[in-house]
Amino acid sequence: MKSVLRPLLFLLPTGLAIAATAPHPTPTVNVVTAARSSAAVELILPASLQAFQEAAIYARTGGYLSKWLVDLGDKVTAGQTLAIIDGPELDQELNQSRATLAQTKANAELAAATSQRWKDLAARNAVSKQEADEKSAAALARAADAQAAEANVARLTQLKSLQTIVAPFAGVVTARGAEIGTLITTDASRRELFRLAAITPLRVYASIPQTYMRAIRPGLDVDVLVNEFPGRTFAAKIVRAAGALDPVTRTLTTEIQLPNENGELLPGMFVQIRFRLKPAEPALMLPSNAIIVRAEGTLVAVVDAAKTVRFQKVKTGRDFGTQMEVLTGLADGARVVSNPNDALTEGLLVEPLLPAPPAKR
Repeated sequence: MKSVLRPLLFLLPTGLAIAATAPHPTPTVNVVTAARSSAAVELILPASLQAFQEAAIYARTGGYLSKWLVDLGDKVTAGQTLAIIDGPELDQELNQSRATLAQTKANAELAAATSQRWKDLAARNAVSKQEADEKSAAALARAADAQAAEANVARLTQLKSLQTIVAPFAGVVTARGAEIGTLITTDASRRELFRLAAITPLRVYASIPQTYMRAIRPGLDVDVLVNEFPGRTFAAKIVRAAGALDPVTRTLTTEIQLPNENGELLPGMFVQIRFRLKPAEPALMLPSNAIIVRAEGTLVAVVDAAKTVRFQKVKTGRDFGTQMEVLTGLADGARVVSNPNDALTEGLLVEPLLPAPPAKR
């Protein structure tokens, strides 16, 4: 025999009877408050260390390399002698130019004296003025010859001094390209004698994505991470940034300087640059599980003041794994359902439950 469940009937005073039904409980949902993050964004980019200054040292005069005084890896100071070139042809040319200078000076002195005598004779009408002017012009020409010879002596003297190769700045010798007795030329086929690099400080160039360019400024501290020094960070600082973005990569070239006082790091090493950037206008942050992706777009479930669910279309930005930026479509302080399920519908009355604040220690 089948049992029939009958609803309880309550008799109203008027004699009408109604069925009593149990009320449905209001569903509870976990919500988070949309807020702008005040924490710095960590950005790590690959980079390569470069010398603060680097120069290839070439000879400015020809000859044979008679001696080199520094070798690969040696530290040198500015003005220190690196090598000496022996050029006997230049020495003979310099001697010849000095003799030519003495000869032209003697001719200039004789021409000047002759010009003065003819000027005196012309004043007494003993010779024509034309002849006196010719002697004066000849004296000026001989004086110009002496000046040209003197300039040639100075040029060759300068070349003679360039037979001593000196360091233009303090640094480390990173390459040596000649041996004793090597023929040194100054034409297009000339060889590099030395390569010098200043490694204190070091330069690092990083390409900052356009998204972060407003947070980049000179003086900002950054960390340099090197695999060969695990657990250590090297302090560095941004010194300048390019005034324009690369139109191909949409990145901002930024120069960073690393003190490297102990010389532990070397040019050419691969490193990672860690930036801690505070955005000029922080975006709203939400947990990634609060974002709903549907055919109509990206949505969030907002609980309004009447405790009803409203779906709002938003535009998201960067994804940080557990959190995501919301660029538009959401107001500060909005209560958003975290980890919404398919049972949520537009206009559903819910009971919002905010996360408990962290316990004080």
